[in-house]
Amino acid sequence: MASVSSDEWRAICDKFTYAQNLTVVESRNDPENDPFRSKYKARELLREIHCSLKSFEAGEGEAESGEESGDQRPIEPPVDGQMEDVFGQGFSGDSPAGQRAAKLGAVEYYLGINHVDTEELSAGQEHLMNCMKLLEKCRVSSENVSLFIHVRNQLGILWAGRDETETAQGFLETAESIYQRYKKEDGSPPTDMTEYFTTEEKLLTHQERTKRFELAYTHTMYYLAQVYKNLGETERAATYCHSTLQRQLQLNQYSPMEWALNAATLSQYYITKGRYMEGRHCLSAATVISGLAGEVPSEAAAQESETEREHREQLMQKRAEIARCWIKYCLNVLQDSKKLLEDSIGELDTDRQEELKRARRREEEEEEKDRKSALLFGSEDTFDSIASLEEKVRCLLPLDFAEARAVFLVGQNYVTQAKEYFQMDGYVTDHIEILQDHSALFRALAFFEEDLERRCKMHKRRVDMLEPICNDLNSRYYLMIRRQMMFELAEIYNEMMDLKLTLANRQADTQSLDNHTIKKFNHLCSASAKYFQMFLDSLCSPEGKIPEHLEEEVLRPALVARFRLARLHSRLISSSPSVQLENLDKSLENYKYVVEYCEAHPEAKAAVETELELSTEMAGLLPLKINRLKAKMNANN
Repeated sequence: MASVSSDEWRAICDKFTYAQNLTVVESRNDPENDPFRSKYKARELLREIHCSLKSFEAGEGEAESGEESGDQRPIEPPVDGQMEDVFGQGFSGDSPAGQRAAKLGAVEYYLGINHVDTEELSAGQEHLMNCMKLLEKCRVSSENVSLFIHVRNQLGILWAGRDETETAQGFLETAESIYQRYKKEDGSPPTDMTEYFTTEEKLLTHQERTKRFELAYTHTMYYLAQVYKNLGETERAATYCHSTLQRQLQLNQYSPMEWALNAATLSQYYITKGRYMEGRHCLSAATVISGLAGEVPSEAAAQESETEREHREQLMQKRAEIARCWIKYCLNVLQDSKKLLEDSIGELDTDRQEELKRARRREEEEEEKDRKSALLFGSEDTFDSIASLEEKVRCLLPLDFAEARAVFLVGQNYVTQAKEYFQMDGYVTDHIEILQDHSALFRALAFFEEDLERRCKMHKRRVDMLEPICNDLNSRYYLMIRRQMMFELAEIYNEMMDLKLTLANRQADTQSLDNHTIKKFNHLCSASAKYFQMFLDSLCSPEGKIPEHLEEEVLRPALVARFRLARLHSRLISSSPSVQLENLDKSLENYKYVVEYCEAHPEAKAAVETELELSTEMAGLLPLKINRLKAKMNANN
């Protein structure tokens, strides 16, 4: 635009700078009753700049040929990521025509962003597509590649917000292709869009240009991660999320707590896939980076402002959420190890254990190799801290009690941290979920414990943490949680009962059990039956009527509870024939319920195949036992 005087151009640059300041800085202080005041002012300035640029064009004798934003129809977005050949046709970026198109395109881009920010999405889309139309005339070059990518990023966000995920994918994948090809074929630090309206003395350094360009592509990757997640491509989404987080660290462009929470969330994906090395790395990085947000201020003071209070609350909450992710890590490591080591009846398979220990050395060598090839987080400042934290917890599955206990203790430490924030007063559901995870940690550790007395004590710890809360919870508000806890308590008492009987049988046969052992056994048996019955009662109507049809989410638990109740009643030890008869009648009643329900609802059979088979067998055998007992009682009378 050779005919523009330096004063005229400086006025345009000043106007653009003011528009940017209104958008980024002053808009934060806009009143609630006029939230977009600064952005509307910025819009008027951008429109004035657009008019000035068009008048300069006209002054040079160029036909406007429908380039006014109001005369254009938005072009159709590229579909399925197919990219037009933006490198091989059109004006070169450094030609006068190329520069004019880029400057006008940039104004259209900023107008588009402005309209999106003020929730005028259709107008925003139109301006962004006008920018695309102007860029169609140009080849990608260092002068315009940043704009090529930014406008596609914004259109990707816009379409994703409308749940048009595949359209968003097309824009974002094209942006990615442009970035990759530019880096391969040119790679020089490209002009930033703000520099189109900057005087010579205020141009950016090469280093700053590179940083801004790389940040634009980081945004492309971040949005693509969301798109792939929404398309169900979880592996691809995780890869893009991981790369995004790494790039944010490298560019030093991140909010510590937000970054840490994203890394902790990513860890949960790796954990579900059994990729514990990556999961541990994400969590270690999350813990280290969250520390950069500073210490949690002590709960002071009357002089603490609302902003300071909110900041303290956010730090505590997000660190507690990261602690909960660590709990899940430890729990999954222990549970996966249990699955690997247990035999057909759920006990430790020692032959398998020895076989896995022999293979451990090779596994450790593989871990080291995998670590070297993995994309690791960190900068010079944080790398050592992350590695140090990783060394405190294993990522290989534990194979014996000592290894399992080390994982358990890490998990238990994070349980304590998480409960400091998620307290019962104010966070009932979260607090109970943490307790349930703590209970599950004890359960997983108990599997590795060979001493049955100590194993029993671990289960007793589970009872002590869950039982008081289960009994205090209001069923009206926390019915589902109470049901979960009732069922778990019933199973814990059942497990303790089996352990006590096994211990007693090692010393003598059942006939010779002493009174103390029988009393303890019956107490555990009755406690288990009580909680199974409470669970079943919670399914009844307010009048106490048993439901004719069990909902899918409670079908298996309800039938399993009936089956277990039947077994428990038949196992109670009593010297009184009348009490024995009463217990056997209750046992038969519950076995028959399972059989009759499945006969009336054939679709339920698949949910309880094993229990149904045993219930059918016992429903046939128990009447004979009951009749023999009755005959014996009559004979004694």
